[in-house]
Amino acid sequence: MILFANAKINIGLQVIAKRADGYHELNSVFYPLPIYDVIELLETTSDLPSLNIQGQYVPGDIADNLCIKAYELLRKEYVIPTVSIDLIKQIPIGAGLGGGSADAAFILKGLNELFRLELRTEELEAYATQLGADCPFFISNTAVFARGIGTDFKKISLSLDPYFMVVIMPDIHVSTAEAYHTVKPKLPEVNLEEAIRLPIQEWKFHIRNDFEEGIFERYPLLKEIKEALYQKGAIYASMSGSGSAIYGIFWEQIDLNEFVKYGRIYYPSPMTS
Repeated sequence: MILFANAKINIGLQVIAKRADGYHELNSVFYPLPIYDVIELLETTSDLPSLNIQGQYVPGDIADNLCIKAYELLRKEYVIPTVSIDLIKQIPIGAGLGGGSADAAFILKGLNELFRLELRTEELEAYATQLGADCPFFISNTAVFARGIGTDFKKISLSLDPYFMVVIMPDIHVSTAEAYHTVKPKLPEVNLEEAIRLPIQEWKFHIRNDFEEGIFERYPLLKEIKEALYQKGAIYASMSGSGSAIYGIFWEQIDLNEFVKYGRIYYPSPMTS
């Protein structure tokens, strides 16, 4: 089975409060982004599941990878065969694009289909929640207003398909721990759920990512990229999540080859499903 696990962007991210369990209360809009990791999921006769990663380097022990954890989570409750997982990693890590969470969610969906577990969407989301805050978003994979720790979703009507989008990924890795160390939780001044309904040309005046202030101070290049996107005519530009990817939304296609000096450039196409 071949799976195409897509990324996401955050449109606005408000860090409201730190909880007693160490997590943070957030408000954000999650939107699916057509940059993909490719996963091949196969049944195997081996005693243990395997994970082979190609493409971008992923640090850490394979046993701690969310793909393996997703498999182990379902194997605890269902009699399913051992699998081999081949992952072509194309979504950059430390970018705020949710690549690891997407891979885990798509493994859950793939196992459900491959072994005919007949799990409902709500059940898959419940399993995904156990893996990570962003994971359940990728089960339904549609635009949502996210609250709480990033697992409480309300679907919204939002399509960026008519616009031209670009994602700039410099050679900077921002860990989640580092990002949260730079941000001070506070009550939001703007109702994000209402602000996202404004015309897109109004977003830059009302919608912001609370991580930007601290991260931009540490990594001025990221601020430079955002400002450069606006200078090129972006309707809206922002850092995504707590990572280092900067995206810009334009009215129409534009030549951005000069941005290669900042890092890798992604030109996502509209989602096909």
